[in-house]
Amino acid sequence: MSENKIEYYGKGYLVLLLPISFLIIFLVATWRIWLALIFLGLAISIWQRYQWQKWCLEVNPMFNQLIRENEGKITPMDLAIKGNFSGETAKRYLDTKVAEFAGSVVNSKEGGKVYYFITAGTLGSIFDSSEPVKELPHPKNTKDNKMMESLLAPPPSQPQQVEPETETPPQTHQEEVKQPLEQQLIFGSLIQSELAKRLNVYSSTVYKRRDDPNFSEWSRSKDPDGIAWSFSPRTKEFFPLEEQNT
Repeated sequence: MSENKIEYYGKGYLVLLLPISFLIIFLVATWRIWLALIFLGLAISIWQRYQWQKWCLEVNPMFNQLIRENEGKITPMDLAIKGNFSGETAKRYLDTKVAEFAGSVVNSKEGGKVYYFITAGTLGSIFDSSEPVKELPHPKNTKDNKMMESLLAPPPSQPQQVEPETETPPQTHQEEVKQPLEQQLIFGSLIQSELAKRLNVYSSTVYKRRDDPNFSEWSRSKDPDGIAWSFSPRTKEFFPLEEQNT
């Protein structure tokens, strides 16, 4: 039973292998012919394309003339009559021009096709046929409008006068200024802030003038008791000249 199955499957494989082997033998024997046929087909295709392009160059002047005469509109019948060739050839030519110039194809009521191409002349005719935009009349200025404009107008800006800032000395209490010199000179001298209060000036002013040669005269003019003061760089304190002289 097993031998019959093996024999059956062997015959089946032979049935499949025989056609394949014959096909391989046929291709090996005739591959030159097939290669020649392929090259021949390519050559014929290239030749036909060349002939078509050459023919299109001859038809282009007629196509351009019809487009100018019909304002961008043309049918295969017009082109076929003008060039004296078949309608199928005219359709093929117009289809290539639609793809080239981005034209449009519209089916007419009679069942034919109308090809439209946009040119400068067609655009000009479209713009000429369109209605111009009407300008709206300008509103007349009445008295009410003028009154409203005057009310809504912002008031004229006046330049602000900037008053110059003047440095005013700090106002000290009269009680502190009129204190006796003996009460202020508890330690025999005054520091910078204490002398500034006594002279009724800023502490920075005393700091700027303490090293001047005429500091004593300047301090005498500011002191309420007319006392001249001197600065000691060693102790950073101020001493009255009358105390030093005594």
